[in-house]
Amino acid sequence: MKRFTLFIALCLTLAACNKKAAEYQAELFVFGTVVSLTAAGTDEDTASKAFAEIGRQFQVLHRDWHAWDPGELTRLNTALATGKTVTASPGIVDLVIKSRQMETMSGGRFNAALGGLVALWGFHTSQYPVLGPPPATEEIDKIIRSRPSALDVEVSAGGLTSANPMVQFDFGGIAKGAAVDIAVQILREYGIPAAIVNAGGDLRAYGNPGGEPWNIAVRAPAGGIIGGLEVRGDEAIFTSGNYQRFRQDDERRYAHILDPATGWPVEGVISTTVIAAEGWRADAAATALLIAGSQAFAQTAANMQIDAALLVDENGGLHLTPAMANRLKLVDSGAWQIFEHPGTNR
Repeated sequence: MKRFTLFIALCLTLAACNKKAAEYQAELFVFGTVVSLTAAGTDEDTASKAFAEIGRQFQVLHRDWHAWDPGELTRLNTALATGKTVTASPGIVDLVIKSRQMETMSGGRFNAALGGLVALWGFHTSQYPVLGPPPATEEIDKIIRSRPSALDVEVSAGGLTSANPMVQFDFGGIAKGAAVDIAVQILREYGIPAAIVNAGGDLRAYGNPGGEPWNIAVRAPAGGIIGGLEVRGDEAIFTSGNYQRFRQDDERRYAHILDPATGWPVEGVISTTVIAAEGWRADAAATALLIAGSQAFAQTAANMQIDAALLVDENGGLHLTPAMANRLKLVDSGAWQIFEHPGTNR
């Protein structure tokens, strides 16, 4: 298992966005990224206790939800492959249920049961880029023909079971969001009125420190900033991109986001950014919209009950739903070709 390191680095700072407010901060390394915690409107002792509790919870989640290191999820996948019924923790069951919901709402574009395909492509690793040619087409087709789906899994009081032995869960498209939600729940339980949980740029924030909303920068794939967003109340803002994790051979680069319909990496898109009430929903939707592409992303967002979504295509075009167009404050609108998609029916 990857070494879990928790850095509790409490310090009093001045908040940004033209307001002065005491903020307590901590960092921890988990899920292959740095998670930054910021709490405002509280005292040092309360912030320290809340951060320590989040650290303990994340250590368990890192172990239990890991897709390839030995743990609860790998034991679950082994049992499902043999048709056995296996008991699972409430957290794993909850992820399965949420994955089923997101798969249905996305029209299959989000599919957490394709862990076998992810492993076949060599993406069960923390070391990128992955070097070498893609898997054999017949091996990819074998998995796709079996159509593994979270809907193949029966959830009962006795545990989890699947009649499809090709079902292998990889919660990489939803687990970070679920973990961020757990952190926010802990912060609220400690009575902290305003906070941000930022997991490598994917975050959830709530409250109005100093009487002003949190301001979030939306990063451009090639570096720099596309624009800024003000958090309204309590919101998660997640981005899915294909520019940092990929496979590379002598001929081309293969993104780590795989299309469940074909088994091959997505093309023509660079990133998506989504605003939602919960981290798990924003996380899953960002992945699904990247797979949907520029033509289908707005309708897919509506189907997934996402109002505000942004897609960046490979030519530098910005595709926005009306709600995102109203909220995103572009740094330089002249630097982008902008496509505002009309509202769609849910």
